[in-house]
Amino acid sequence: MDPYLVILAGGISSRMRKSENTALDPGLLRDADLKAKGMIGLGDAGRPFLDYLLANADAAGYREAVIVVGERDRSIREYYGSAGRGDRFLGMSLFYAVQPVPSGRSKPLGTADALLHGLESRPDWAGAKVTVCNSDNLYSVEALRCLRDAEEPCAMIDYDRDALSFEPGRVQHFAVIEKDSDGYVRSILEKPSLEEIARAAGPDGRVGVNMNAFRLSYDLIMPCLRRVPLHPVRQEKELPTAVMMMIAETPRAVRAYPRAEHVPDLTDKTDIVQVQEYLRNLHDENPSRQR
Repeated sequence: MDPYLVILAGGISSRMRKSENTALDPGLLRDADLKAKGMIGLGDAGRPFLDYLLANADAAGYREAVIVVGERDRSIREYYGSAGRGDRFLGMSLFYAVQPVPSGRSKPLGTADALLHGLESRPDWAGAKVTVCNSDNLYSVEALRCLRDAEEPCAMIDYDRDALSFEPGRVQHFAVIEKDSDGYVRSILEKPSLEEIARAAGPDGRVGVNMNAFRLSYDLIMPCLRRVPLHPVRQEKELPTAVMMMIAETPRAVRAYPRAEHVPDLTDKTDIVQVQEYLRNLHDENPSRQR
């Protein structure tokens, strides 16, 4: 299977920087205010959060990763290497694509735009299938391997909402996945209403949510990434919207793979202590051994 991965790390971390947490030590506060979220040093070893994600990707069999970085952030490239192409992390080669901030805006154009820049930096991946994920979520080895091994043109992880260890008020705003009886995605419903959540539930009441973990055909998604419109409220080009455009053009293109597990998330400063505790409890501090 194509061992290719794109990690979206081009955002400006506005919610992280605006949030507060007086329990954090000065070093972590400085990381949270100045660095990309994936570069916040976590765990007793103080390693960047991104180390753990890359280690899981390596264990899942990925061999090339493009990290999409913001034009204003140097922390990722300075930490992982300055070559710009083919920097090494465990068994993977790392590459970088820069997501710009357009003139007249204070932040980039969103996750669909980030993936567009990532894929445009690797025209040699045309015809392949590419896994895409966030830099501020720690996806398991098993989830990443499931995506890499997916036989369908496209796939996504369908996370059981009840297995995520977030407060209910946060989870209820997660995008839910509506599927047909064979497990193919019909729609991804952002900020769902209670009626939409009920409609997306399976016969057993299970509700699957999107955590931005996709396996996408380079050739199918690229035209949609180029045409995806700005969200009318958030004014960003969002990856789930591009995926829905692709499904409209190629029905049953995306298979949903169900998983029931927590996905550590770094959205704001209140998440940092919880993620530290997760890493201490469930992972060895050496990221090369993360499983």
